[in-house]
Amino acid sequence: MRIVFFDSGVGGLTVLREAVRKLPSESYAYYADTLNVPYGVHSREEVYEFVVACIDDIMRSCEVKAIVIACNTATSAAIEELRDRYAFPIIGMEPAVKPALQYVQQSGGRVLVTATPLTLKERKFQTLVRKLQSPEQVDTLGLPGLVEFAERGVFGGPEVVAYLREQFAPFELQRYGAIVLGCTHFVFFRDSIREVVPPHVVLMDGNDGTVNQLIRVLGTNVRERAESAEGILFMSSKGTEEDKRKLSDFTDMTKYRYRASARASQKRKG
Repeated sequence: MRIVFFDSGVGGLTVLREAVRKLPSESYAYYADTLNVPYGVHSREEVYEFVVACIDDIMRSCEVKAIVIACNTATSAAIEELRDRYAFPIIGMEPAVKPALQYVQQSGGRVLVTATPLTLKERKFQTLVRKLQSPEQVDTLGLPGLVEFAERGVFGGPEVVAYLREQFAPFELQRYGAIVLGCTHFVFFRDSIREVVPPHVVLMDGNDGTVNQLIRVLGTNVRERAESAEGILFMSSKGTEEDKRKLSDFTDMTKYRYRASARASQKRKG
């Protein structure tokens, strides 16, 4: 049985990387809806139909232990309906707004949540913010262009930095203590975002919390030995060999970028 990570494109690979690190003995699959990426420009109803079609396709290809909807937009649009529809565990993403607010309570400053426009306007996100302490400290910014950059394999350089500077321009960034990367694609752009925002601003994402929730849901149903684990099965809605190669290549790149980010974080803490 496999733990399946699902996303509209390559962004969920950053969550898969965290799961492989914490649960190395499990067998994994990754499915990208390359026919319909990006999700942020579609309606809630369309996204739900996309995800259902993809999960049905996944079930025809492998035996599912659990599915992680490694996409904030798909989680916002469809998670409750998906849990009602399928019997296996389904884990969703949630923007790291709560830890960001906890951080700024100690350090001061506001919180800026970046995500796709659909995630930010969905009731699930609005409810999350209302339930938290000091919601008036939270501002939002849609960055759909980062999804398009990621799907093209462009993760830095003048074009990306120029886009980020333009999008952040209306905000007085010195007033912020934390920026939430509320889309799994955005994690690829940590280095580029760091070029644009003040050094005191902390960048937070929900990947670690999502994998911790996966571990809680699996409970004792976790493999302890790696001997029976299989390699990652890559799938896509297009079903092309080109997609499989792209996802495999991005997985290798994600490993490198995570090591680089970890080293940079350690330097900042030191």
